[in-house]
Amino acid sequence: MASQYDLIVLGSGPGGYPAAIRASQLGLKVGIIEKESLGGICLNWGCIPTKALLKSAQVFEYIKHAKDYGINVGEFSADFGGVIKRSRGVADAMSKGVQFLMKKNKIDVIMGYGRVKPGNKIEVTAADGSKTEYSPSKGIIIATGGRARNCPLSKLMVRK
Repeated sequence: MASQYDLIVLGSGPGGYPAAIRASQLGLKVGIIEKESLGGICLNWGCIPTKALLKSAQVFEYIKHAKDYGINVGEFSADFGGVIKRSRGVADAMSKGVQFLMKKNKIDVIMGYGRVKPGNKIEVTAADGSKTEYSPSKGIIIATGGRARNCPLSKLMVRK
């Protein structure tokens, strides 16, 4: 199969999408593979939603101590459903921003689970189970992020 891409980026998180954008700006035909939502774990489930939740907690704390600032506030309470909705809204808006950047930079978004294969090939399994193989002419960038790994304490101990 003739390659339709110069470069394929596996993962659209904070490492993958800027790499794809820069490669496109340098004139390469780029595809980016994402299994779930553009922006990766950080933008959709980790860093960004967490910061939105922390901001809501900070605002709540300010309101609790408004009198210290010379501001009188009546009854108030937290609406946890509303807090979560705001957090999801922030993440969704940022994911749509990444989607816009992909279109603007003419980067093809390939939805599915990517697996690197020997010979500069990558196989993508779509949600329906269908598989497509790509062989980019210049290379593959693996930007799949990191995951916490449980390491038993006994393996961390150094024996002398």
